[in-house]
Amino acid sequence: MALWRLYRGPTNADRMLAVEFFTTSALAITLLFSAYFSLPALVDIALLFALLTALGTANFVVRHPSPKREEPNHDA
Repeated sequence: MALWRLYRGPTNADRMLAVEFFTTSALAITLLFSAYFSLPALVDIALLFALLTALGTANFVVRHPSPKREEPNHDA
């Protein structure tokens, strides 16, 4: 479903959420591998993924402001 949302959208925010899903999945898989194979260095890699994801999300929020809502006219 996330691949479909990434491909079809319809908005950039939908695509960003799909990317967030993939990065969260990559974090979980990396942490599971770290525990299973007893490799603590993978935890550091997972933390790096999390940092890059946070920076990417912040970048998206700054570059794509939410659409302005029109206020209802109560003067009538």
